[in-house]
Amino acid sequence: MNAPSRSGFREIAAKQLARSATLGRQLAVRPLRGVQGARFARRMPAAAAAVPSGPPTVGENPLVAYFDANLEGPGIWKWRHCLDVYHHHFAKFVGKPVNIVEIGVYSGGSLGMWRHYFGEGARVYGVDIEKACVAYESETVRIFIGDQGDAAFWSKFCAEVPEVDIVIDDGGHRSHQQIATLEALLPHMRPGGVFVCEDLVGSHNAFHHYACGLSRNLNAAGSKPNELQRSIQSVSFYPYVTVIERRATPLDELVSEKRGTEWQPFFDSEGVNVA
Repeated sequence: MNAPSRSGFREIAAKQLARSATLGRQLAVRPLRGVQGARFARRMPAAAAAVPSGPPTVGENPLVAYFDANLEGPGIWKWRHCLDVYHHHFAKFVGKPVNIVEIGVYSGGSLGMWRHYFGEGARVYGVDIEKACVAYESETVRIFIGDQGDAAFWSKFCAEVPEVDIVIDDGGHRSHQQIATLEALLPHMRPGGVFVCEDLVGSHNAFHHYACGLSRNLNAAGSKPNELQRSIQSVSFYPYVTVIERRATPLDELVSEKRGTEWQPFFDSEGVNVA
């Protein structure tokens, strides 16, 4: 094979420089797009008024009814809008055998709420760093005392609780604790499981940035799904809350299919615009 001429080397170098410049521009634009989105969020106009659809159904969300009726006894402390987030993602488990892990037992009231909501088949596991929370243990509730930021604690927990369907992280609220909890328990969850992390307050919340980085891998291009695409159905963001849902069955391929026989002539068979 003949070596490239001097002009050939220059052509190759020019192409490499062009590719590098394109990549450089893309990398430079990405953080700017984040700033652009944040600015739009701050100036976004209010939504149009909703058209009334009739009186709300009484008891539509059982968690709201339970929370509002809990005027005495063990305390429950929740953001009110989280009750609808819970019901949206948890309703599929109601009346079924389900294993729930709640980090942050505090005064114990939510342990009873979960048992009431999911039914007799629910097994509730509470995790707290405060030893006094052992008092809330019962036949259907087991309490683990430990630091949620400690990988060794989670290793022991997973050995004793081999199957988990729901995780609610309402514990220490520090990003390193939340990340340690997610990385220990998300792979440990059964298919179809739901992971909830709460109290992500602040526009620059560190766990939110972590979750955004994780979710970017859902859009990674490739001939085969990566492990995140195979196992994660969705990453959802709500005010102060992030919800990650595992797929019920693995996604083994990413397929873009066509149906029909009549097509506009804007693109050729390779998807290139020929207009």
